[in-house]
Amino acid sequence: MVNQVLVVTGGSQGIGAACARLAAARGYAVAISYLRAEALAQELAAEIRSSGGQAIAVPADGAQEGDVVRFFETVDAELGRCSALVNNAGITGPVAPVENVTTAILDEVFGINVRGAFLALREAVLRMATDRGGTGGAIVNISSRAAALGGAGEWIHYAASKAAVDTLTIGAAKELASRGIRVNAVSPGLIETEIHAKAGMPGRAERMGANVPLRRAGTAEEVARTVLWLLSEEASYITGANIPVSGGR
Repeated sequence: MVNQVLVVTGGSQGIGAACARLAAARGYAVAISYLRAEALAQELAAEIRSSGGQAIAVPADGAQEGDVVRFFETVDAELGRCSALVNNAGITGPVAPVENVTTAILDEVFGINVRGAFLALREAVLRMATDRGGTGGAIVNISSRAAALGGAGEWIHYAASKAAVDTLTIGAAKELASRGIRVNAVSPGLIETEIHAKAGMPGRAERMGANVPLRRAGTAEEVARTVLWLLSEEASYITGANIPVSGGR
């Protein structure tokens, strides 16, 4: 693999970090963005470099256009034009029944999960599209099974934001296919990451795992393997797909 540059938004931990590690092991130069977890992001980049890979970690608020533009410009300058994007940055927001969902919650969740995903996709297209001097590329949006299941009683706001990501995936795949870019999504189910603790439910994955058809929660590495497959030439005729990584849930 020559000069393959992968951008992972929100790549300091969880699924994003797993994607970054696996991509680096497969020869990608990796750029990760982070919002608050600076130490974790820089440690991950250093880990990849110490193993002989190329990696940078760049602070960027995915909901802010200026931050996203600066992030991609930094990648251009330090690693080269990106050829792959994992649109991973996302938050659940607090657990809340629908009547307790405030405009502040909606602004934060949709700002990062929807506007942020759109902005990162836009910047990747400006660099990948063959009609803009690029050589093509692949994008994987990280959605969630919540988009189909609805998130009732917990995260309707989060589920709705991920449904928007699903629609973005379908539309972008159709629009960008003739311009050399494949766009797919992965929808993780119950995955053992820090996202549950951040939402105030640290034991959620373990507690609910027995109700999954495969009788356990999944791992970030299992999601990452699906993501990297979609980015690879093994998936060269796949675009507009949304693959559940959910143990049957």
